[in-house]
Amino acid sequence: MEYEVINDKQGSRFVLTAEGDKVYVLYTLDKETIDLYSTFTPHKLRGKGLAAVVVKAAFEYARANKLKVIPTCSYVRWFSNQHKGYLNDIIDNDS
Repeated sequence: MEYEVINDKQGSRFVLTAEGDKVYVLYTLDKETIDLYSTFTPHKLRGKGLAAVVVKAAFEYARANKLKVIPTCSYVRWFSNQHKGYLNDIIDNDS
């Protein structure tokens, strides 16, 4: 099934709705970076790959807008390690 991810700018999150619930990644944004700092998936929707859908949308938004990604959220960091094509988009915030 394909899901529509919406950039809820007012809520500073990329969000999709599935089975009446929301899955999202929260962000802060400035001129050069987007900090993806928290993901949320309701318990009943976990294990379906929905967090990956919203995080991928956030990375695609960053690319389209020439932003570097700060992967504060551990899931976002894990996602980027699993999808090596996004590693060049990352700013390492551990230093």
